[in-house]
Amino acid sequence: MKPGGSEVTLSEEIALKIEEKIAHTVQGIEKTLREILEKGEISFDDMKTLLESLKPSFSLLSQKWVLEILYSLLILGPLGFNDLKRITGANSRSLSSKLKALVQEEFIERKVSETPPVRTTYLLTERGRITALLSLPLLYYIVFSYRAKNPLSLF
Repeated sequence: MKPGGSEVTLSEEIALKIEEKIAHTVQGIEKTLREILEKGEISFDDMKTLLESLKPSFSLLSQKWVLEILYSLLILGPLGFNDLKRITGANSRSLSSKLKALVQEEFIERKVSETPPVRTTYLLTERGRITALLSLPLLYYIVFSYRAKNPLSLF
């Protein structure tokens, strides 16, 4: 999210819980990474190769409408094309392109009903669900750390 959109506010209690969980998670990841590197189970070059293989997914996830699609499906459940169009505000061509890419990368599944009327529904795969959930702490951190440094700005 960028400055200029709607402001999101959380109670202090909820914000503290989120920040504690993020801090705990980050500490755990950092500790595990250091252990793996110290034991030589993976090298820096291995990490570079792994990161290179993630470029198509990160490229897709950073495109306009993609996170909105994933979060719509995460929060609201399976949705049809017109529902996603209405919710995201994407035009038909853009939405169709993003949905095809998300299906291809296995973040979502496209289901077509076998009985009339034919209806196409999109739903998260396990990969898509976990990706959407794992990206929430990152989005929270980016948005709220920006706001903390720029308290007069709305995002």
